[in-house]
Amino acid sequence: MKNEEQFEKLLSQARLADKNAMAQIVEMYRPLLTSHAKVRGIFQEDLYQELVYTTLKCIFKFPLEKTKKELTE
Repeated sequence: MKNEEQFEKLLSQARLADKNAMAQIVEMYRPLLTSHAKVRGIFQEDLYQELVYTTLKCIFKFPLEKTKKELTE
């Protein structure tokens, strides 16, 4: 199974409120979230939590069906 297909499956599970799938996605993006949660080089826990929250909200807004259609055209 390709990486894209694995991620698509994981994203679909997360959109069905699968907490394990959501946690896996957050874990995948942890390095990026952590790097963006620094202000003047100092890690800000509150900012990190906001970034995680925003990431989780985006899971439900991501147009998975539209993306699949665009890829097949």
